[in-house]
Amino acid sequence: MVQYIIFDTESVPDGRLIKLVKYRDEDISEEEAIEKAKKQALESSGGKTDFLPPVFQFPVALCLLKIEQDLSINELVLLDEPHFRSFEIVKDFWKGLNHYKVPIISYNGRGFDLPLMEVAAFRYGLSVPYHFSSRNSTRYRFSDKHIDLMDWITNYGACRQGYSLDLFSKLLGKPGKMATKGSDVYEMFLRGEIREINEYCAYDVFDTYFIFLRHLVLLGKITIEMEKSIVQLAKKWITENSLKHPFLKEYLANWGDWSPWL
Repeated sequence: MVQYIIFDTESVPDGRLIKLVKYRDEDISEEEAIEKAKKQALESSGGKTDFLPPVFQFPVALCLLKIEQDLSINELVLLDEPHFRSFEIVKDFWKGLNHYKVPIISYNGRGFDLPLMEVAAFRYGLSVPYHFSSRNSTRYRFSDKHIDLMDWITNYGACRQGYSLDLFSKLLGKPGKMATKGSDVYEMFLRGEIREINEYCAYDVFDTYFIFLRHLVLLGKITIEMEKSIVQLAKKWITENSLKHPFLKEYLANWGDWSPWL
């Protein structure tokens, strides 16, 4: 029985929307509008990032892990595979949330992934009563229906500097970022590498899963010995399913076991 859903998204800028909102009276293309907006974002962040807010983006990947009551992996799903169409991804995600009504797990999901999907539901006119109407739903910050691991581990935003998915994955010996980084996604999209974006998204979902397990150790809900056993079962699952999902071989090739060095 599915007890949790761990998810992650990847997205790209919506050039048409950016042009309509920011540069309506300028004689520039949608691609030029994106580049101009990214340049302005970089300048306003003091050179830290050119990443645009989720309201100006649309999803091109959403990957999820269904997790059993015993915390083992049930299934890896790349939504709308092999087409990866934005509308179908959004529709399937919200349909699944309405169906399962189980807690969802993310890393910075409140800061990015859920706002991205909420705006996409608005764009496509989708009904999502479980998320938007329930008093104790995935939408409310301190509800246990959505555990945002970044929100949780940063004391609900008190200290976010350096608290990346990559860092905590590597503390656990897991791959974290490998050949692809989030900043590569837009260029990959322009090259038509949609499947590769979804595979990268799947890697982030597995990293989130292992951080989720350690979060349960910190809460005292499982012991470190239990976590070790679950992790080894997960490695076996990934190995067996690398026939169905060949890209998982790269994740296994970069796998490491947890071994604190201090």
